Amino acid sequence: MSEDLRWLLTQIPEFEQSVAIDEIVRRTNGVPHLFLTAFVDGQPAGFKLGYEREGDFYSWLGGVLPAYRRRGVAASLADYQESWAKKAGYRRIWMKTRNSFPNMLIMAVKRGFQVVGFDTRDRISDHRIVLAKSI
Repeated sequence: MSEDLRWLLTQIPEFEQSVAIDEIVRRTNGVPHLFLTAFVDGQPAGFKLGYEREGDFYSWLGGVLPAYRRRGVAASLADYQESWAKKAGYRRIWMKTRNSFPNMLIMAVKRGFQVVGFDTRDRISDHRIVLAKSI
């Protein structure tokens, strides 16, 4: 994985417990995947990572540095990811978010994702909301 991804994972506050690069490699090794980095004025501003899972495209990780939020960076990454997945032959894209990330949930619903499941965790803020959309 790129040094940009390593750096972004340490700078985006929502990744308080950074995802190990080994876990990213494990999940994406040997399966179709897409890793995107967004740059603003030549500086890494955000990323999006997804891979094939259970025959669909799973949008697993993504984030934008606080200084670049509300500038369309996340939407541009999502647009590209969805377009790529559709061209690659996927008919469905899905994701999970947490109760503690309401802005991500709102963005997903605005993009046409629908709630299709819920994974409970010990803390309510850590519950996962599963969303999917046909593409």
